[in-house]
Amino acid sequence: MSHTLGIRQAQKQKTRQALLDAALRLLEEQSLSSLGLREVTRAVGVAPTAFYRHFRSTADLGVALVEEALGSLHPMIRTTVSAVDDHDERITRAVALIARHVDAYPAHVRFIARERHGGVQPVREAIREQLARFTEEVRTELADDRESAGWSDDDLLMLAGLYVDQMLSTASLFLETLEAPEEERRRAERLATRQLRLIGIGRRHWRDATA
Repeated sequence: MSHTLGIRQAQKQKTRQALLDAALRLLEEQSLSSLGLREVTRAVGVAPTAFYRHFRSTADLGVALVEEALGSLHPMIRTTVSAVDDHDERITRAVALIARHVDAYPAHVRFIARERHGGVQPVREAIREQLARFTEEVRTELADDRESAGWSDDDLLMLAGLYVDQMLSTASLFLETLEAPEEERRRAERLATRQLRLIGIGRRHWRDATA
C-alpha cells in the first residue's frame, strides 16, 4: 500500500512540476494576468480539471513560481554580503554568482522582473515577501560585520535593502545582455561591479545625520 501511495505521490509531484515548467515557458511571451489555465494544461497534455488538484488558480500557480524562482537566491544573496577581508573579492564573487544564475535560469529571472510590478496582486505580494526575507537575512549578515559597529538596526535594514535592490538590478541588467556580444556583457559586469563598490564606499563613510 505504501509503495502504491509513493508512486502516486511521485506522479502527482511530476505533474505539478510539469505545470510549473509549462507556465514558465508560456510566460516568456506574455504576462501572468493574460495566462489561461487551459493553455497550461494543454501544454502539459492533461485535462483542465487536473490543474485544480495542484493549484487553486493561475495566481496560485504564479505564487508557486515565485517560490521556485527566488528560493535558490537566498544563499546567493547572503554570500554577497558575507564577511570577507577583501571587499573587491566579495564584489567580484557576487557579480559572478549573479551572472551564473541569470545564465542558468533566465526564464525565472524574467518572470520576477515582469511580475514584480505586474497586475496579479498575490504574486506581487509573494515577491515583496521574498524580498523582505532577503533584506532581513542580509541585515543579519551585516550586523556581524566589523564595519557595522555602532550602526542602528534601522540603518542596517536600509543598507540591506540597498544590496538586495542592487542584486535585482544587476540580474535584470545581465538578462538584457544575455544574447549580447561578449564585450557588451563585460561592460555590464564592470558597471555592476562599480555600482556595488559605490554602495560599499557609502557604507564605510556613512554617518547618521540624526545621531
